[in-house]
Amino acid sequence: MPNLTVRNSTERLPLGLADAFFDRDAQVLAQDLLGKVIRHRVGDLWLSARIIETEAYYCAEKGSHASLGYTEKRKALFLDGGHIYMYYARGGDSLNFSAQGPGNAVLIKSAYPWVDEISGPASLAQMLLNNPDAQGRPRPSQKLCAGQTLLCKALGLKVPVWDAKRFDHEVLLVEDTGPAPTHIIQTTRLGIPHGRDEHLMYRFVDATYAQWCTRNPLRRGQVEGQDYFVLPRLEADLK
Repeated sequence: MPNLTVRNSTERLPLGLADAFFDRDAQVLAQDLLGKVIRHRVGDLWLSARIIETEAYYCAEKGSHASLGYTEKRKALFLDGGHIYMYYARGGDSLNFSAQGPGNAVLIKSAYPWVDEISGPASLAQMLLNNPDAQGRPRPSQKLCAGQTLLCKALGLKVPVWDAKRFDHEVLLVEDTGPAPTHIIQTTRLGIPHGRDEHLMYRFVDATYAQWCTRNPLRRGQVEGQDYFVLPRLEADLK
């Protein structure tokens, strides 16, 4: 069972991924975002979380927002890879990144608190304050970002501030801190209505953190080769 991810080294500033990293096929991007760290600067603190679950969406399939057509609200989906697309889901903010090709994107479904020399205990404490449970009590750290709206709440990300924007590496970025996941679970996306391509296996989960994602794809009753697949990572992908 993973605990809080802690890294120690010489103090440094975060280094965000270039826009070109995002300008790739949505499924490729969804897998390669696993293990990367989202960092959002709030005041003097960098609030950070390691991406553990993503979903890919394409304009050509019925599960995507883009399939409903271009609107001003959805314009970020049709911009170059690396634009931020945010929307409200069940009353909470959700974070997506545009991928290669108009209308294609990746939803950041869940993450795991990341503590290191940039984002220390004070940052985690602020994230816990940002996202209490329904009774106003602190959530368990492992479940703090276990869902797309919980993630945004913990990191302080808001639709009006970031929708249709590019990354500002002094405030919001995605960093490659390493290491990459050793195994990835591929399964169906969550919350897709019947008849809207709900069968497509465009959801990807870092296997090590499966129990902390939105819904564990390895839970009892799920059958490998039927309900999910395990994708081993090539050695080159782990570097």
